[in-house]
Amino acid sequence: MVSLRCKMMVKDELKKLGLKYVFVDLGTIEILEDLTPEQRRLLKINLLKSGLELLDDKRSILIERIKNIITEMIHYSDELPRVNYSEYISEKLNLDYTYLSNLFSEVKGTTIQQYIIINKIEKVKELLLYDELNLTEISYKLHYSSVAHLSNQFKKITGVSPSFYKQLKRKRQANLENM
Repeated sequence: MVSLRCKMMVKDELKKLGLKYVFVDLGTIEILEDLTPEQRRLLKINLLKSGLELLDDKRSILIERIKNIITEMIHYSDELPRVNYSEYISEKLNLDYTYLSNLFSEVKGTTIQQYIIINKIEKVKELLLYDELNLTEISYKLHYSSVAHLSNQFKKITGVSPSFYKQLKRKRQANLENM
C-alpha cells in the first residue's frame, strides 16, 4: 500500500468482511481477531480485484516493509533523515542492515540503494513538475552532494537531463491546453 486511497480500499474490504482492525498503515494491517481461512481467502480475492495483494510469507512482508519505509521516507516526509539510509532502515525494522540488504537484493534483483535512487529520481520529477523549487533547492532537499550529482543521477536513470525533462513536460502540457 502506498497511498491514502489504498488504505481506504483495504479498510473498506475489512469492513465488508466484518473484521475489526486496530490500524491500517502502509503495508500493514493489525486486526483484532484471527482470520478464518475463508475470511483470508475472501480478503485476498477482494484485494486482488483492487490491484492489491495480501502477503503471507515473511520474506515478502519484510521486503514490502523495506519498500514502504523508503517510499514514506522519500515521498511523504518533509525532511529526509540526516543519518545514513542504511541506519535509518535498520533502526526502523530493528534488524541488521546487511541481512535486509542481502534479502532485498535476492528477492528484488536490485539493491536497496538502487531502489532508493529510483525513488529519489521520481521525487525529483514530481518536484520539477510542481515548479516551486529550482534544481539547487531540490538537490538540497533530497540531500544530494551537489546539483551536478543530482543531474548525473537523473540522466543515468531517465536518459535526459532534469532541464530537458522539465521542457518536455511543459511542451506536453502546452499541447494539451491547446487541444
